[in-house]
Amino acid sequence: MATGAKGQISKFFVWTILVLLIVGLAGFGATNFGGGVQTVGRVGDTDIPVDRYARTLQQEIRAFEAQAGRRVPFAEAQQLGLPQAVLAQVVATAALEDEASELGLSVGDDEVRREVLLVPGFRGLDGSFDREAYEFALRQQGLSVAEFEEQIRDETARTLLQAAVISGIETPTALTDLLFAYARETRNVSTVVLGSTDLADPLPEPDDATLQAYYEANPDRFTLPERRQITYAWLTPDMILDDVEVDEDLLRRVYDERRDEFNQPERRLVERLVFGTESAAQEAADAIAAGDTDFDTLVADRGLALEDIDLGEVARDDLGEAAETVFALEEPGIAGPAPSPLGPALFRVNALLSARETPFEEARDALRDEFAMDAASRDVEAEIEAAEDLLAGGATLEELASETRFRLGDILWSGTQPGLGGDDIDAYPAFREAAAALEEGDFPEVLELNGNGLFALRLDEIVPPTLQPFDEVEVQVIEAWAADETRTRLTAQAEAAVAAAEAGTPLADQGLAPVERTGLMRDAFVEDLPLQTVTAAFEMAPGEMRVISADQGAVILRLDAVNAADQESDEAVEVKSAFAERTSQGYAQDVVQAFTRALERQKGIELNQAAVNAVHAQFAQ
Repeated sequence: MATGAKGQISKFFVWTILVLLIVGLAGFGATNFGGGVQTVGRVGDTDIPVDRYARTLQQEIRAFEAQAGRRVPFAEAQQLGLPQAVLAQVVATAALEDEASELGLSVGDDEVRREVLLVPGFRGLDGSFDREAYEFALRQQGLSVAEFEEQIRDETARTLLQAAVISGIETPTALTDLLFAYARETRNVSTVVLGSTDLADPLPEPDDATLQAYYEANPDRFTLPERRQITYAWLTPDMILDDVEVDEDLLRRVYDERRDEFNQPERRLVERLVFGTESAAQEAADAIAAGDTDFDTLVADRGLALEDIDLGEVARDDLGEAAETVFALEEPGIAGPAPSPLGPALFRVNALLSARETPFEEARDALRDEFAMDAASRDVEAEIEAAEDLLAGGATLEELASETRFRLGDILWSGTQPGLGGDDIDAYPAFREAAAALEEGDFPEVLELNGNGLFALRLDEIVPPTLQPFDEVEVQVIEAWAADETRTRLTAQAEAAVAAAEAGTPLADQGLAPVERTGLMRDAFVEDLPLQTVTAAFEMAPGEMRVISADQGAVILRLDAVNAADQESDEAVEVKSAFAERTSQGYAQDVVQAFTRALERQKGIELNQAAVNAVHAQFAQ
């Protein structure tokens, strides 16, 4: 295990830094931070060169840009904490190098040569080491051969030190066995689900006093959440669609250009299976006709999937010489053999699609709506500048609605409920987001409505949580009381059944039919059982019974058996091995990190903030 960890460290610290940091063949440039100041700090007796910090920071920013898919300004990188992370990284590197130097760890020229030859970017077209490519790549990074090879010595020595630190670290077998046993232990249970139809006696009709008492005991259920009284003005293409004029001649020209879209010939949904010879295709057709095989089996026997042979929707002109054979079928079925560009083939017709002809008079409305919507969208966009100018000049939303095509509305809005007294503007995520962030005194501004219009809004009042009057929610009170009363009575019935079972009368003898469920794991989800059922099963002892209240009733749960995990199965060995490898790597990283932090405290860290700021200034340009 320790050997594997050493290999991981070696690959990470040598290849990552050598190839990505030094060679930089992904097109990243290098910046030379020359001048009088050559270091950004030191750890012990080891300096941290300015160029090392700059290159590492540059690479980290480029890597983040590649991940984000966009350019990341240095100001944003600072907000993300990238410079701080890189500075901590180079300080840790210096601490390890300083310790390796004190211990006398070093490598000879042969090892340096071997590492250089392993770098792919230093090879020529014939795959052998190319001295010119080597020197050119280093010049691109502002490095001399001597500097680079010295870095290799430092990297290799540091790797040796880290490998020594993590030597012998591995995940204890007892830990993997214990965790696997916990995770893969299963339960066999029996359950009885009691619903409203299982009530021993029907629910009585609740009187007014009962309902009033329930209402008063559960005010949270009938209290409206905090809401916001909002005035808004909005404009969408749909609002002005009828005002858009579309030229009739233009619609006819578009119809003519897209005639094939509105007038389609007879078509078939077809799959094609090609054979090497005519006789092989005919033999397959005869076998299908005799019932000895079917089309799907022939496809599978060829190692193909149905999508590999699917031609989709085709017309006569798409099938060439096979058209007559395929279109001769009057219902779905097999046609052929028939010729195809790839050879003799069988064709399976899955559907017959009739020819479709749509005259201009029938297509006109659809074309008109399409063009009108585009025009209306452009008209909405054209309103942005005028609306922004009005609001910037101090106009109210009411004035905006009176002077433009924006429509005024108001809504009593809650983030958890549909609008009360408003229309469907709160169906738009952009409106809901803006409404949630709105504060009293905010000036209205024009915002986009998820690509479907514009809006502006104003917060008029925040309405605190309000208990709804009993008369307005009486129906909800009755429903909630009935659900709670049903659950209470069924829970009591279930508890009585459990008590009787524990006294010697099995559930089956009480007219109940337990359902056996085997092999439940800790993360199992059983559709018809409450979520807490599985959790409860792993808390119980074999033979124990428990009642669990559910939304619509109650569940009787009995634990029948505890099944230990099979520690020796192929799956167990594979899972435990992978877990041990991952955790060993995690232990190794933690140990190296702790060791490095201890070195930093022992040796002391000196940072030249002016040099660090100079590097940052170069990036900010």
